[in-house]
Amino acid sequence: MLLALLFAPLAALAAGGVRLDRAPDRSTDPAALQNGAKLFVNYCLNCHGASYVRYNRLKDIGLTEQQIKDNLMFAAEKIGEPMGISMPRKDAKAFFGAWPPDLSLIARSRASGDGSGADWLYTYLRSFYREASRPTGWNNVVFPSVGMPHVLWELQGEQAMDAEHRLSLAKPGRLTAKEYDDAIGDLVAFMVWMAEPQAQLRKQLGVAVLLFLGVFFVVAYALKRAYWKDVH
Repeated sequence: MLLALLFAPLAALAAGGVRLDRAPDRSTDPAALQNGAKLFVNYCLNCHGASYVRYNRLKDIGLTEQQIKDNLMFAAEKIGEPMGISMPRKDAKAFFGAWPPDLSLIARSRASGDGSGADWLYTYLRSFYREASRPTGWNNVVFPSVGMPHVLWELQGEQAMDAEHRLSLAKPGRLTAKEYDDAIGDLVAFMVWMAEPQAQLRKQLGVAVLLFLGVFFVVAYALKRAYWKDVH
């Protein structure tokens, strides 16, 4: 999943100034992160790895070790292994011409002046439409002439672009438009978490440090006044 977009320069990915939709912030929602992990494993991990994340880190989003083993580990035997690609390397090269890039940090690497990496992913994954002239039969508003098919089409359905370059649903999928947007929001949230699993801890530590410095400043200032009160 997302194979071709990782090879393109960021300027090309801006897609001529396409306005990015704001991705929902679900970074602290365990249920959303768990659903996003399920979607990632089932739809992305077939072609792309997340080698900077080990399966046992998924316990940080509220999953038990048994849940991880039973539902998410299809390409590994030990829970301490990285989330590697399930496709053999030789097959990937034969299908795509190159080894599919790793997605561990994509949510951070796609950030630009147009929006966050989460915004880019959220818009991109909802902007595929049918185009018969393309080799895969698909194109994308955010990334014109995209080289990958729409792997989530069974969920979203098939969109078409009219003469005024507006997208409309031509063939419904298994999910309604709202349900699909929610699913993509969960998937993007997981990819954001995956890019920096310690983000929430880092923010909490930052707040604690600032509070400590604030209290320390008050104490230090009071001590300074006590020492210098008799100095003229």
